[in-house]
Amino acid sequence: MTNDAKKNPRPANRLAGETSPYLLQHQHNPVDWYPWGDEALERSKAENKPIFLSIGYSACHWCHVMEHESFENEDVAQFMNENFVNIKVDREERPDLDDIYMKATQVLSGHGGWPMSVFLTPDKKPYHAGTYYPLVARYGQPGFPDVLGTMSNAWRNTPDQVEERAEKVLAHVQQLTLSSEHLPDLGPDVERPQLDIMDVAMEQLAQLFDPQHGGFGGPPKFPHGDSIRLALWQHAMTEDPQALRMAEHTLDCMARGGIYDQLGGGFARYSTDGEWAIPHFEKMLYDNALLVPAYLEAARMTGREDFSRVARECCEWVLREMVDEAGGLWSTQDADSEGEEGKFFAWQRDDVLSLVGEQNAQLVDICWGLGLPRNFEGNSWVLLRPKPDEELAAELGCTQGEMTARLDALRPLLFEARDKRIHPGTDDKVLVSWNGLMISALASSSTALGEPRFLAAAQRAADFCLTVMRPDGKRLLATYRNGRAHIQATLADYAYLAAGLLDLFEADGDLRWPRAVRELCDVVREHFADSERAGFFFTADDHEDLVARPRDLEDGALPSSNAVMLDVFHRMAHLTGDLSLRDEADRALAMLEPFMRRAPSAFSRMLLALQRVAAGSPTVVVADGRGADALRAVARSASPPWGAVFEVGAGSASGDGVADLPLLNGKLGRGDAATAYVCRGGTCSEPVTDPNALIAQLGR
Repeated sequence: MTNDAKKNPRPANRLAGETSPYLLQHQHNPVDWYPWGDEALERSKAENKPIFLSIGYSACHWCHVMEHESFENEDVAQFMNENFVNIKVDREERPDLDDIYMKATQVLSGHGGWPMSVFLTPDKKPYHAGTYYPLVARYGQPGFPDVLGTMSNAWRNTPDQVEERAEKVLAHVQQLTLSSEHLPDLGPDVERPQLDIMDVAMEQLAQLFDPQHGGFGGPPKFPHGDSIRLALWQHAMTEDPQALRMAEHTLDCMARGGIYDQLGGGFARYSTDGEWAIPHFEKMLYDNALLVPAYLEAARMTGREDFSRVARECCEWVLREMVDEAGGLWSTQDADSEGEEGKFFAWQRDDVLSLVGEQNAQLVDICWGLGLPRNFEGNSWVLLRPKPDEELAAELGCTQGEMTARLDALRPLLFEARDKRIHPGTDDKVLVSWNGLMISALASSSTALGEPRFLAAAQRAADFCLTVMRPDGKRLLATYRNGRAHIQATLADYAYLAAGLLDLFEADGDLRWPRAVRELCDVVREHFADSERAGFFFTADDHEDLVARPRDLEDGALPSSNAVMLDVFHRMAHLTGDLSLRDEADRALAMLEPFMRRAPSAFSRMLLALQRVAAGSPTVVVADGRGADALRAVARSASPPWGAVFEVGAGSASGDGVADLPLLNGKLGRGDAATAYVCRGGTCSEPVTDPNALIAQLGR
């Protein structure tokens, strides 16, 4: 089920020709909406009208509310059409615009969020901004018609003041986007930061950590997959028990909370409370893609099978509900169904008991919280596990295994009943960037969990991105739906896809993937690199002219694309022997060191990239042969989480096919026995065929 607009007697506006489900939702609004583009921008200049820019996304609850209240209101629409050029943007399709104008919104209003409501001069400079505006004044917010009137009058009566204000806002935005003049100028000799910066990061995470409910910071509480992985990697490197405790407790509390779909798998975007109990129910492909590796790594470190299960269920949700017939992966599932947030997911206790039987009342009351006071709107419950499993089992007077088996028998009954409800809408556009993240998650899951279906889905998505989304065989497009790919890709598309392909190469050994990564790296160097300083811009050098050229350095809901690209450069330097890639990455890390030391928790993915290279990341190359399964298992279990394991087929390391990958070239088996090589930096150890010898070389 998708979010295309319902049948509507109003004529369609200009959004009818778009692919974004979010834009299509607004195609029958009486507002004379334009998509972002030359037609709207030129009209604004020709008629000297300001621009009202509305940015949101299809799974955004308050975006739907503002549409119903204001954009479907004939009187409001008439005023907008007479006084503004109105532009609607899907933030997921245009992260470049979202980044620029979100910074402006934060400068102007002191906060950000969606829907984003920005007023621009005809030359695209922001002079006023906010988020959701109600139709009439409430929640401490002015009514939207009043805001429209004030902004229209300001442009009409005091244009010079508006221009002056816009220039000042733009100067702030350009500073926040860290244009070259705001970055340190490096000399010819630079060194990457030292790993003591990880200690600083752990101190900051510890200050933010919620020791009772896990997570970092207070409500609304977001899952920060990379921060959790940072703590796990710190524990793997230093055996810091506090780092492991923060990560494990957070993962445990999230998996037990309502933020996790206890029936269908997958995480919602965030929890509205501090206990992970009541989510904002939208499910994003990227959140799950970032959490799966954290659960897999924690499962390997702790031996907890429940963590592996969560990773598996997240991947199963993707395969069940998010795969496009062309092979790509869809973006989001809505929070709302039938006009109500969370209606699809909430339960009445009597309805549950009618499905599972009164004999299971104690079980569901204790294990899914139905014996506690109602926790959601409409006197209903969101299913969650109120306590750790061992405590729940103790209350039931049984073992954890017995409890899990009983719940597993009931879960399909509830899932099938829920599946008959009206589903939330699915935003079925395919984004290359988010697909890259999920390719990583599926590929890693396929090896960790031994699930070939996950690998097949990752391979299909990778093929889709490299063919359909790269029609000229070189440059990527960003978004696809219903047979149409368009919009110039950003750095995130290249970086996330490249990282996903490298993880896929570790999973299946197909040489297509590193060769494609090399091609993607070449495009990034040519079109995104900052020749004055280091690192990369978010948009290409031939991108449309915007009021600022953003950089993506800090993590937000998504990891810094600069950080992911630097990590790809380091990994490719190790694989190919191209040390210029390493030098470029080290130069960028050195440039960003002051920022990382000042706020390390904002640079989790950058610190993960640093740790991979600075900790002497071991790479194991396994040449196929007798006993290969045992060597591969040891390599993956004994390597640190930042290590890499590559496989070379029998006879293929003689130069045929791997000549351009020096790390793999010449890695042959001994006779018919599988053989492992442990490589650090530019040096590889003596080949071994015995798993115990491999463990010794890996230092475990």
